[in-house]
Amino acid sequence: MIQKKFSLFLFGLGLMAIVGCEDDPPADTFDITGTYIQNEQMARPAINTVFVNSARKNEFNTTPPSAMNAAFNAQFQSVLTAFGFTQNALGQDKPTFAGLLVTDVLNVKMNGTTTFFDGTNVLTGRALADDVIDTELLLIFGGPSGTSNPGLTRDNVNNNDKAFLTVFPYLAAPF
Repeated sequence: MIQKKFSLFLFGLGLMAIVGCEDDPPADTFDITGTYIQNEQMARPAINTVFVNSARKNEFNTTPPSAMNAAFNAQFQSVLTAFGFTQNALGQDKPTFAGLLVTDVLNVKMNGTTTFFDGTNVLTGRALADDVIDTELLLIFGGPSGTSNPGLTRDNVNNNDKAFLTVFPYLAAPF
């Protein structure tokens, strides 16, 4: 008898949900008239983490990309100096590479190859399977030929734990 009453109760809830549905969704009721601030930005993983000290994290995260170079280039160059950086596999010297790193945006090429780095194309976007950390480590520690410091140029995580889908939404299915 209890099971029958419970089944009727569930049926009633389902019926109420169906009857209560409208053709048009309700209007948004949240307030958008206030002032909002950006709390975080991390277009390039690990760059913010490694190059910006904790005392300036909030400043970095709220600085518009157009002002990042002026505000943080010297700090980025200082970190590169501490790493022993002189030139990377792209032929960039310290000021040039710091200028590239400091502007924390994800570039997007509107046509052609979209990749973080594929050996030829550099920062033309980012594909899901791109090994971003290895690319960053190679450019920071690999020297002019990309072969210096081999123990520091890879994180040894070679792919995603599950295969990406070949159709939208492309992300790997959850566990």
